[in-house]
Amino acid sequence: MDFNESNKAIYLQIADEICDKVLEGTLRPADRVPSVREYAATVMVNVNTVMRTYDYLSTMGVIYNKRGVGYFVADGAESVIVKRRIEELMDGGAMERIFRQWSMLHISPDTIAEMYNDYLRHSNEKDY
Repeated sequence: MDFNESNKAIYLQIADEICDKVLEGTLRPADRVPSVREYAATVMVNVNTVMRTYDYLSTMGVIYNKRGVGYFVADGAESVIVKRRIEELMDGGAMERIFRQWSMLHISPDTIAEMYNDYLRHSNEKDY
């Protein structure tokens, strides 16, 4: 895993990666998540960093621990992630900056919808 040079902590970048896998359907409810040691070796970070990630995801309700068995994706994890990410976009001001740019560039809602639909078509073509 390549960690970007942002101000975002590594454990949060790992959490984002796991959440992406849930949203993509690679990890589904009740699927086992790799053990802390396995994941630490995979992404080449300290075990404590992955443990912090798993604690964070557990607190969010994305994963849960079956003592002695491991971590698993929680039922409803996808909706928790979607809700959280929408809140982050709106609260962090990212969407406000994007909306402001669109407004200053006089990009209409119809044009934005068309651009988004084009994006979806092209991203679906890449999946095959």
